[in-house]
Amino acid sequence: MKTSLGLVLAFCLAGLQFVAIIIIMWSSYVTSERVLLDHARNLLRDSGINTIAHSKGFLNPAQDAAELAARIAENKIVASDNRQLLEQLLFQQLLTAPHLAGLFYGDERGNFVYVKRSDVTAPFRSKIISYEGGNRNTELIWRDRDYVAVAQLPDPKDTYDPRKRPWYTQAQQQRSTIWTDPYIFFSSQNPGITIAAPVTASDGKIQGVVGVDIEISELSEFLAQLKIGENGTALIVNQNGDVIAHPNPALLKTVDTDGSFRFAGIEEIEDGIAQTAFGGLAKLDPVLVETETYAEFSYDGADFVSTIMPTISAELPWTIAVYAPKSDFVGAIVQNRTKNIWIAALVSVLTGAVGLLLANYINRPVRAFAVRAALISQGEVDPSEPMPRTYKELERANSALTEEIMQRKTAEREYGQTFELSSRGMVQISSETGRFIRVNAKFASITGYEPEELLQMKAVDFLASDDPAAFNRILSEMLDSGDASVVRKCLRKDGQTVWLRVNAILIRDNDGKPLHFVATINDITKSLNSQKQIEKLNRDLSHLARGELLGQMAAGLAHELNQPLTAITQNADAALLTATENAGQDSELQQILQELDQQAHRAADIIKALRNFAKKGEEWKTPFDLDALIGQTLHLVKAEATEHGVRIEFNPGDLPEVTGIRTQIAQVIVNLLRNAIEAIAGTDDGDNSIQITSSADKDFVTVSVEDSGPGVDPGLDLFSQFETTKADGMGLGLSICRSIIETGGGRMWHEPGQAGGACFCFTVPVAQK
Repeated sequence: MKTSLGLVLAFCLAGLQFVAIIIIMWSSYVTSERVLLDHARNLLRDSGINTIAHSKGFLNPAQDAAELAARIAENKIVASDNRQLLEQLLFQQLLTAPHLAGLFYGDERGNFVYVKRSDVTAPFRSKIISYEGGNRNTELIWRDRDYVAVAQLPDPKDTYDPRKRPWYTQAQQQRSTIWTDPYIFFSSQNPGITIAAPVTASDGKIQGVVGVDIEISELSEFLAQLKIGENGTALIVNQNGDVIAHPNPALLKTVDTDGSFRFAGIEEIEDGIAQTAFGGLAKLDPVLVETETYAEFSYDGADFVSTIMPTISAELPWTIAVYAPKSDFVGAIVQNRTKNIWIAALVSVLTGAVGLLLANYINRPVRAFAVRAALISQGEVDPSEPMPRTYKELERANSALTEEIMQRKTAEREYGQTFELSSRGMVQISSETGRFIRVNAKFASITGYEPEELLQMKAVDFLASDDPAAFNRILSEMLDSGDASVVRKCLRKDGQTVWLRVNAILIRDNDGKPLHFVATINDITKSLNSQKQIEKLNRDLSHLARGELLGQMAAGLAHELNQPLTAITQNADAALLTATENAGQDSELQQILQELDQQAHRAADIIKALRNFAKKGEEWKTPFDLDALIGQTLHLVKAEATEHGVRIEFNPGDLPEVTGIRTQIAQVIVNLLRNAIEAIAGTDDGDNSIQITSSADKDFVTVSVEDSGPGVDPGLDLFSQFETTKADGMGLGLSICRSIIETGGGRMWHEPGQAGGACFCFTVPVAQK
């Protein structure tokens, strides 16, 4: 998608203004938010300090209660068995101390006297447990403020045993005044704490424990009335992790396994926010905090702030924890920030509209320049035509751009013509997928496919290989090296196998990223087949030459040795006849002459068999193209001719096929060419050339090999065996050549060359149709 420059300018102008406003606004917001959060932190700290002060003030009377317990413990009344007098004493103490919830005394036998405040029947209620004659009696008495009994009834189902209560066992073990951890009172089911002191006899033994109950429900009421932001909450956590005060007192109690009530721990209280903020305190044992800890956290998509105050004191090992929604403190500026963003957006839209008008005015010459450049690129406008009025910078850019466009179009046209009209196959291949991007007509001709079909195919589709990963390996190597030259067997559309030589280079963009491969393809099937035929011919010639040489040697030796063997046989017969006619001769001489005659005839038979073996048969004669054979033999002597600087000229004609043993005819041509090269190599003449001609008449094709050498010595019988001018020759080459030609039905001769060199000619029969 193309974007207008004017639109870009307008958006940039509006965007810069919007970003500037947002940066200023955001900076102000961050600063204000930090100030408000610091204020929130101070507010949470103040709330915690107030809670600590209230807790201490609320529990200060506990010290008086402890002293009261000590005085009661020193009074011998508690040691007597007068339960009524003890009840009256505890009643008077409770009446004079309105902050106390109850006073009690329990002894080692299980007797128990408890006076507490009551909301039912009368203001006070006493509970007296006594053991008389082994029987347990429990009596409940309701009294008014004048100590007058209002109601009285037994409670036979009561199972309370003071000796099993924590306040009793701790005071008994420590033998001093103790403060219990807050717990749920058995009778009132309200949260509270107990201060207890042991009562000792004159002999130092523990007789019982006297205690004071103080309800701490007022702490939760205080927290409920405490104002912390709009929705802040404070709670008190005991050193054992129990939440002992909360604005919602109903969350404090939970049922224990034995059916009794206990405080809920911080990790189990039904206040998800408190669990998230302070659940980590449960991992401390005991929960004792030394320093104030401030934190920010999220719960259910909302942000909160929290503060944990240090533990109040060793006597009151309580921790005050406070949390509040972050929006209570920064909500106003968040709303203000949203409003400012909309204002900034509106300002940006308005300035953007004005900027669009300005940009359109500024961009008008630029737009005209872009249109003209596009028309020039498409060839619809002549670059020499004057351009519209515009900025000086654009005029200079126009000149450079026009020149660049013309050069690009020229390069594209030249490349396109080269690509399409190339005598070689040319393709562009994707470096990522291996798919053809562009192909020319020559490549389509090589593969037998239409160009449209090739554009739907991949290069790997042509490989005639059992290894499908071969192309991927080639592609990977080409990506690493940037070019490649390979020969591969491929399949045409008609299923025919062809051999292709591929030369490819990798084209990259300015950043070095691979774009595609450009490859040139040559069909080398014919040249490879021709090369294979030449190699086979060379092997056949070498083999045939060795066979012919041995055959000619055998024939020559048989011919030369046959005459002396004949003479030996005749002389042996004559000597044997003479010895037989002379009866007086030694019989042993006759026997020797007979054996000599037999061995001579045997040698003649062997030589005759050798001559028959050396004769050539005609079972391999086949029709073939003589001009093609001559062309192939030229490859066999090319290295020797180049080494000696000899030029071989051959112009093939339209000859009919000949018949004969193809490899033997090739041997004749190679032998004649090598003789000519060796003859020329021994001269200093500057014209070192060999001319091969071929012509046909009705029954024969004639081939002549003429060199520019010194010619042949007239006194030399060329075609005789063992006649040679070479120091290391055997004189069998021309003799073998004539034997091959004559055996095949032709003839071979020598005649002087037109330039003074030697000219050897031979004929080969034309193949019968």
